[in-house]
Order: sequence, then C-alpha cells, then structure tokens
Amino acid sequence: MWAHVLVEPSKFAPIEVPAFTEADVAENWVLLRAVVGGVCGSDLPYFRGRAHKDTRDSKGWASGVPGLPLHEVVGEVLFSRHPAHQIGDMVVGWASKFDAITEFVLADGESLLKYNPAFSAVEAITIQPLACVIGAVERLNIKPGDRAAVVGQGPIGLLFSHVLSNAGAVVTGVDRIDRTAAADIFGVTETVTTMSDRWANAIDIPERFPIVVEAIGHQIATLTDVMTAAELGGQVFYFGVPDDPIYPISMQMMFRKHLALISGATIDRRRLLALANDYLLEHEGLRTKYVTNVYPVADVQQAFDAAVLPAPGQYKIALDMAG
Repeated sequence: MWAHVLVEPSKFAPIEVPAFTEADVAENWVLLRAVVGGVCGSDLPYFRGRAHKDTRDSKGWASGVPGLPLHEVVGEVLFSRHPAHQIGDMVVGWASKFDAITEFVLADGESLLKYNPAFSAVEAITIQPLACVIGAVERLNIKPGDRAAVVGQGPIGLLFSHVLSNAGAVVTGVDRIDRTAAADIFGVTETVTTMSDRWANAIDIPERFPIVVEAIGHQIATLTDVMTAAELGGQVFYFGVPDDPIYPISMQMMFRKHLALISGATIDRRRLLALANDYLLEHEGLRTKYVTNVYPVADVQQAFDAAVLPAPGQYKIALDMAG
C-alpha cells in the first residue's frame, strides 16, 4: 500500500509498505480505506520532529513510521471486528496510532462513528475535532450571557467559539492573525488581533472573563496569559496535548483568584462523535465553511507546510486520500 513517511523533520516522502490484512485487525478494531484526513495542531510537533510514543526506529522521532503524524480520519470499513461497524460503512474518528497518511488504516472501533450520509467525506472530517470540543465544553459551567474568551482562533479555537456561542456565551476571539472574516461564521462577538500576553495584561479587572479557553497550545507562556485574563472565580480550559510533562503555573494566581483549571483528553469518543454528527447537521454554515483547504495526498508536504503558517481565511486543512 502507499504511504507517506517523514524522512527528516518537516520533510515527507512517498513509500510503498506491506498492506494490512484481516490478521492485523485486533478484537474490536477495524480496517479502513482512508478517504479524507484532517491536519490537527497536535500533529504538528511530530511533523517538526518530536518523538512519538509509537516510534519504531532507532532515530528516536517520527522518522520511519509510515503514515505518521495524522489521526483525524474519514474512511470506508473494509473489515471489522467491532459490532457497530459493517463492511462498506463510511466512518469518522481517530486513527488510533496517528498513522493515517496511508492507503489503509487500522483503528479502534470505539473511536469511530458511522456518520450521516448527508455529509460529504470532506464535511465529515469536521466531526472528529468537533467531538473533542463538545467534550471540553461539557465540562464548563456556562450560564446564558456569560462572557467567554477563546485565545487562539485557529481550527480548534474557531470550533470552541462556535460551540460556546451556541451554548449561550458571548465570545471574544483572540489571535495574532486577523480573524474578523470568521466572526459571523463561528459566533464571535468581538475579534481581537494581537498577541495573547498583550491582550491579557491590558484587560481591566472589571472586564476579565468568567470563561477563558487556551486553544493555541504548543507553548507554556500562554497558560499564564489565560489565567491573567480570567476573573475572580473564573474557569480556565487548557485544550490540547501538552508538549511538555510539566507546565509552570502561578499557584499564587490560582489561589488569589479562586480559579478552576480544567484540561484532559477526549474520552467516551463514540458518544461525542454522535453529538458532533448531530451538531453539524444543525449548523450548515459550520459544515460548509470550516474546511477551507483540501490538498491531494500527493501534496501532503504543502498541506503541513500551510498548517504551520496560519493565515487569514485559512481554517481547517484536509487531505484527499484519493488525490
């Protein structure tokens, strides 16, 4: 089967590798033909060369692992050992080993959902990150009219803005890239174009937020920024996979401001995928506007290069695995 592999940090090359067979499919797992993949911010550290837990070579990073790093996948079920998935089903969810830049993908059936046939495969890729965001927002105590700040208006931050707004919050979106054009689509009432530290340190005490989401990731300092922007008794959600095992935080700020710091991985995946499927059906604007750039898989290098350089008008980047 075809695959793409990182031959050095930030550099892909196409290769041929042995195809998976039914014997490779574990209990409750499925074999997929990859149809569409979504580039996620949590893939980018591995693209740049960070070691992955599934590294299978002596170089100590992602090199040599076919298909890595990509975990958001839409695919057709070719073989299933999971009772919820039948041959021919079109499903969306997690490629369990982050290795979906391949012709065929093995995945845990509990991390997949048969999506509504009204969606194209490109539209359906939205369901996976949306499920993660819905799961995060479920953990927040939101009252109608609450002011919420989402720091980082990339693909994940825009989904947070949409879901929080739909839950009744009044959303301020903060990003160093001008996201004004995205405001109406994603439910942002106020757009702020600046660095997060400048924004946070300029907020007067009465204007601080009861809910602040850190949707930038891949750095440490922004956690302090969102804590600074939170009001007394505020809720701070740190989203995404942490790049470092230890993040320094100001316990004095946590203590004095009575803050609640929330984070965590997405669990109960099939339930959240189902909620995301229904949510996407209800919001056509999100369904049609979220994915802005679709690259044929042969251009995976250009797709990842674009993902590390955010730009106005660029939201979600997807890979067409048939292209």
